[in-house]
Amino acid sequence: MNDAGSPPQDAPDQAAAESAPVERESMAYDVVIVGAGPAGLAASIRLKQLAAETDREIGVCILEKGSEVGAHILSGAVLETRALDELLPNWREMGAPVTTAVTDEKFLFLTKAKSWSIPTSLLPPPMHNHGNYVISLGNLCRWLAEQAEAMGVEIYPGFAAGEVLYDHDGRVKGVATADMGVARDGSQTANYTPGIELHAAYTFFAEGCRGHLGRQLMERFALRSDCEPQTFGIGIKELWQVAPEKHKPGLVVHSAGWPLDKGTYGGSFLYHLEDNQVAVGFVIGLDYKNPYLSPFDEFQRFKTHPAIRTIFEGGSRISYGARALNEGGVQSLPKMVFQGGALIGCEAGTLNVPKIKGTHTAMKSGMLAAEAAFAAIVDADGGVPAAELSAYADSFEQSWIRKELHRARNFRPSFKWGLLFGTLMAGFDQVVMRGRAPWTLRHGHADHETLGNKDRYKPIEYPSPDGEVSFDKLSSVYISNTNHEENQPVHLTLKDASVPVEINLARYDAPEQRYCPAGVYEILTEDDGSNPQLQINAQNCVHCKTCDIKDPTQNIVWVAPEGGGGPNYPNM
Repeated sequence: MNDAGSPPQDAPDQAAAESAPVERESMAYDVVIVGAGPAGLAASIRLKQLAAETDREIGVCILEKGSEVGAHILSGAVLETRALDELLPNWREMGAPVTTAVTDEKFLFLTKAKSWSIPTSLLPPPMHNHGNYVISLGNLCRWLAEQAEAMGVEIYPGFAAGEVLYDHDGRVKGVATADMGVARDGSQTANYTPGIELHAAYTFFAEGCRGHLGRQLMERFALRSDCEPQTFGIGIKELWQVAPEKHKPGLVVHSAGWPLDKGTYGGSFLYHLEDNQVAVGFVIGLDYKNPYLSPFDEFQRFKTHPAIRTIFEGGSRISYGARALNEGGVQSLPKMVFQGGALIGCEAGTLNVPKIKGTHTAMKSGMLAAEAAFAAIVDADGGVPAAELSAYADSFEQSWIRKELHRARNFRPSFKWGLLFGTLMAGFDQVVMRGRAPWTLRHGHADHETLGNKDRYKPIEYPSPDGEVSFDKLSSVYISNTNHEENQPVHLTLKDASVPVEINLARYDAPEQRYCPAGVYEILTEDDGSNPQLQINAQNCVHCKTCDIKDPTQNIVWVAPEGGGGPNYPNM
């Protein structure tokens, strides 16, 4: 008989079985792609096109952490079709969801109560949108996925890539999906399923901006050793149904100025889609200095401007979301190849800032990587292909992406001197010099280094949401359809649990409460205000990656939660 409180006799064997490493199954492909965004999908389609053209077989697999393709895709979006034209020239006949051509465009400068319309003829040429289309990028990705699957690409939504796999010589040999059914304390639940290893000659990382595996690769292979720090923005977006008389299909509106101060980079967009829908959003550069600034509340305040409010009065919000975006440009591009793989699309940072567009460049980068990988696999003739895809790096340097980003390179860093001088400098660079200035401006800092001490700033008093055009965070997160399995490890990890209170709260008044657009971070105290503690509401996370970027001590590290979790954007 056991002593009281002792475990059953079989407990040691059971515990040993639970702690023993589980053998993971593996699958082999020629190319594995992490992320079913425009870059990853374009790469997969191009690989299959090349195989069909040469009568060869090539195995291509895409892992997508969202519950379906498009579930985690968020963008404005105005599409320049250049890459789509190259990839699928007959996309119109094929039924691509690219149907709302830009019919008119405006640029507004806002003060608190007034607005001025800037003639588009005065804007830099990259900011013109004639010939472009207003789209849902999520729906375009869903359509591209259909084309890819019809060509034989295997796409697995609901599976997050949790680990990069390496050969004995340090070459990337693929990825492993994250284990499913792991409890919050790290133990295995009854639904535990080990991850699967996906091996490939080449692995493309197309996770989007600030991908967590891409970040690891940049550190391991020192991919950022010869470039400027990346600088980011946080984009917050809502989709609205508006009254028919307020809807103008194809109208594109951007604004600068209010509600931001003159030292903070950012602006808005309003894109009129089809079916009386309007996409409205706000982008704020994450190099802002004021620790009391809340990007979410700046966006809500923006919608109350007299020139903006009338569009949404009487309408209804359909969806909400947020996502970080790269703003560093060509001087912040890392080395994009390493042994066994490549970075493509926003994983590398190919967004064109003055154009406010990155889909066409992301797609083209994926296509270039696909062409390089296919050639290397063919050259190997059944053997092990070359470790590094130098042909991708070379073709990127010669491509129209590189030329486009080079001409745009001075736009974003011009604004480190404020709105007025930045506008003059960027205008001179883009309008007069046409992007051909004999100098390249530097960013000079990482975004997490710019936040000022709370004692240097006054708290910002934001107006309460009115429930008509402005709203709170929790009701907004609700319409993002965000959901995570609650009994799993928190995916917003802390290197040091003491930092949020001892440093972030003490110096910056806990800025994570404000820069997060989803209410993930809260400082809780006793009734008398004592014993402050950081609470992480991981269930609310919309996977924007802002915390991973802006945390001043880089103490927060975003890792992938269980596959299928996160937002479920309908057509964002």
